Amino acid sequence: MDDRTLLRRAVALADRCPPSSTFRVGALVVDAGGAVLAEGWSGRRDPHDHAEESALADLAGSDLAGATVYSSLEPCSSRASRPVSCTGLILGSGIARVVYAWREPALFVDGRGDEVLRAAGCEVVEIADLAPLVRRANAHLPGVAP
Repeated sequence: MDDRTLLRRAVALADRCPPSSTFRVGALVVDAGGAVLAEGWSGRRDPHDHAEESALADLAGSDLAGATVYSSLEPCSSRASRPVSCTGLILGSGIARVVYAWREPALFVDGRGDEVLRAAGCEVVEIADLAPLVRRANAHLPGVAP
């Protein structure tokens, strides 16, 4: 499968998020051959879970070299609810490629995930034309228009 197809699948996972006052995000971890290793979404196990965090938790201890994270929203670079951001979790996992649709707007924190990942040597791909799908899933937030 290609990046667009896999990212659309991650975007669709946001529909599984429980009602919340935060972002509704979906994420996949995919191996180098295109096989989906794990799925995650915001609030999957705990109200504070982020989508990338949720997917990566299913793969703790796995060799993720060559894997890609697909996330509907740019991975967070800081957060109030947990000590490690999603960018930190991605970098700690050994994943060196991230594909996302929508840059995190400054509603809760100043998002710099793209820049942090690139500075650490990750390949980062933004597929911005899919961002309207992510905004639609997050239209419950103030200032987010579909």
